[in-house]
Amino acid sequence: MSPLTPDESALAAVEPLLAEHAELERRLADPAVHTDAALARRLGRRYAELGAVQQGYQEWKAALDDYQAAGELALEDAGFAEELPALQATVEITRERLRRLLVPRDPDDDRDVILEVKAGEGGEESALFAGDLVRMYLRYAERRGWRTEILEATDSDLGGYKDISVAVKTKGSPAPGQGVYARLKYEGGVHRVQRVPVTESQGRVHTSAAGVLVLPEPDETAEIEIDQNDLRVDVFRSSGPGGQSVNTTDSAVRITHLPSGLVVSCQNEKSQLQNKESALRILRARLHALAAETAQAEASAARRSQVRTVDRSERVRTYNYPENRIADHRTGFKAYNLDHVLEGELDPVIQSCIDTDERAQLAALQAITP
Repeated sequence: MSPLTPDESALAAVEPLLAEHAELERRLADPAVHTDAALARRLGRRYAELGAVQQGYQEWKAALDDYQAAGELALEDAGFAEELPALQATVEITRERLRRLLVPRDPDDDRDVILEVKAGEGGEESALFAGDLVRMYLRYAERRGWRTEILEATDSDLGGYKDISVAVKTKGSPAPGQGVYARLKYEGGVHRVQRVPVTESQGRVHTSAAGVLVLPEPDETAEIEIDQNDLRVDVFRSSGPGGQSVNTTDSAVRITHLPSGLVVSCQNEKSQLQNKESALRILRARLHALAAETAQAEASAARRSQVRTVDRSERVRTYNYPENRIADHRTGFKAYNLDHVLEGELDPVIQSCIDTDERAQLAALQAITP
């Protein structure tokens, strides 16, 4: 089918989305919907996503109508024929934009995240590298205007992290595809570093690694319901840095979710209640990720990203300090500006993951190309 003629399969793909957009607009106009803040947020996110599809469809249809009208007029007036190449180019541009908008989006893309970084093999050097990764993500978040909050951290002796959990949030409502999870989800996996450790007296380059897990944070009440009877809550005395009051009171909290076996501990705050709230946030995010992973495994036709994983066993990236080189093993991206990346200039690396994933999805959508 020519891209310059209406394609019934394209119309069939778009029309249900346009109908859903209109229905969401009707629901969001109902004041009763906004009494449930979580529901209103979910509907609003979906409405914004479908709004982009609607606009893309209207632009493609308008460009196609202009091209077809000029083609008919050119039969009577040769002057209109000169406009056809430019109009055709516009049709093709808007067609490609609409095709990209029809790529199935990850329903978690607009969510905030809980980012977990854990030291791996390499001892103290791995913990120091985990600290470097955390600082890189904090600087990246700052560049994008996101807010960050350290929920739990276990420091290492030399100033790195044995493990750390950081909440990353947008300010306001992100544009479709620009949410925190949409960009950080590709960070999940094993990050490998090659450099001379501070503990190395011979100047030899060592290789160590840290694991990153990116969890979309679900709405607190509506999406992940936790039965308090399914929880075992233990309190104990905090250890490590934190001040006198932290180390002399039973403020640390360990929550075990009995059905899944997931265990979360928090001790950063001086208040037992605050530590429990932080632990529950992390637990909800882990349960949400577990449910999503189970659903994908059960649905044979479910979309799975070609370049991301929530399994820290996959090596995704290497940071080579002697060569000032960063390389993403999933996309083939390579650059010699590691110092800039560590200062938060992550967008080119992340964009290579987004582009690779999108190309794979576009290849699967040839049947519904307008």
